[in-house]
Amino acid sequence: MYASITPFDLVPSNYITLDFSKENKELEDVNFEDIESFNAYVFDKLKAENVKMGIGGWLENRVVYNQISHFQGAEQRSHHLGVDIWMKAYSPIFCPENCTIHSYKNNEGNGDYGPTIVLKSLAANVYYLFGHLSLESIKGLQNRKVIKKGEHFAEVGPYPENGNWPPHLHFQVMNSMEGKMGDFPGVCAASELDHYKTICLNPYPFLDLPELD
Repeated sequence: MYASITPFDLVPSNYITLDFSKENKELEDVNFEDIESFNAYVFDKLKAENVKMGIGGWLENRVVYNQISHFQGAEQRSHHLGVDIWMKAYSPIFCPENCTIHSYKNNEGNGDYGPTIVLKSLAANVYYLFGHLSLESIKGLQNRKVIKKGEHFAEVGPYPENGNWPPHLHFQVMNSMEGKMGDFPGVCAASELDHYKTICLNPYPFLDLPELD
């Protein structure tokens, strides 16, 4: 049994599922390059449903990335490898199980992670990436420091320091860091998806959630 990583219980009365795929026609009216427009879309949805959080995104093929240069290249990256938990900036984040700090980094740049912390489970070959944190979250950290199950160790970052996104936590679970420190792809191209499916684990069991996507 894992500890909740959020300040609110992950029960249906506290969250809605947010869809950022092409099937959601509402997105046609959202300018994702305008942070105020993007932020209003997310938090107006939460307010309308009277919930604390929006959740979703595991392996979702997202249209949002089509408008953000960070995800452009020889092949468009649009497949999301973690789960996003949209909630207010500075919401506390808690450790799911006894871990050590594997690495941390401020991944600067529009559309990037901003501050991240990667935790390594003490019980299994599992790594947890927490992205879009506040800058305060990574101050004074040390690799290999023990973080206990249920311990408050970080907080959701505000924009623009969180990579210039509406406030949310990107939570991703991996069985390998592939030699990376403080960073790991959170979005991949279609041609890379089979590879990353072998590394990026389904995050929902770690959140004690049913399949949402």
